[in-house]
Amino acid sequence: MTQKFSIRFATNADVPTVLRFIKELADYEKLPHEVTATEELLRQNLFGERPGAEVLLAIQGEIYVGFAVFFHNFSTFLGKPGIYLEDVYVSPEFRGRGYGKALMIYLARIARERGCGRFEYSVLDWNTPSLDFYRSLGAVSMNDWTVQRMTRDAIEDLATQKLPGES
Repeated sequence: MTQKFSIRFATNADVPTVLRFIKELADYEKLPHEVTATEELLRQNLFGERPGAEVLLAIQGEIYVGFAVFFHNFSTFLGKPGIYLEDVYVSPEFRGRGYGKALMIYLARIARERGCGRFEYSVLDWNTPSLDFYRSLGAVSMNDWTVQRMTRDAIEDLATQKLPGES
């Protein structure tokens, strides 16, 4: 990192950059067909009345090199909030220079400042470079837990079921 490096929270004006990183990440993860995000959706859901997540941007000089998207979850056992890292991404041409680690350090500081009890994220099982990177930071796999997911159709099916006592 020879030029001035910084990390800052994204603003509404950064939505095109955030969407670009989302698309780059989807290409890297071989999932471009799953991206339905638009600038309008991101504006509404990141900077609207009820933001669903926060975004950090990593900037080297004048160039955006990476981003991280995170939100708060809650541990009932700890009685504390946590940070869930949805995505962290550094463009391929900027990898290996410490930008990913810098984003993780910044997130750990946010977690500490906000009194979080955990900092969690999921990694694709084939993504050995990322798994190795996270382990180098002290992360451990939660082998006893599996991620479960409901998407649009399953959510709709479940939401239309009757509660006990409903007619």
